Amino acid sequence: MANHKSCDKRVLVTAKKNAINTARRSSVKTATKKALTAIESGDKAAAISAVRSAESKIMKAAGKTMTKKAASRKVSRLAKKISK
Repeated sequence: MANHKSCDKRVLVTAKKNAINTARRSSVKTATKKALTAIESGDKAAAISAVRSAESKIMKAAGKTMTKKAASRKVSRLAKKISK
């Protein structure tokens, strides 16, 4: 139990940020999985749109939920897979 008013606030803020980060991380994982399944299916148009969507979500998470370099690495790997 928090002993100070500021501690109460920190508990609330931390819980809110935790929920946002969890949702953001989950959406990145879901978009990445959709992109990979679209690439493996062989449909070029669907794969391109799925990769663009995944790239958008990954770059929005960059600097917030994941580091910028990790985000760039994920985008680069998706682009490499789609070009093959």
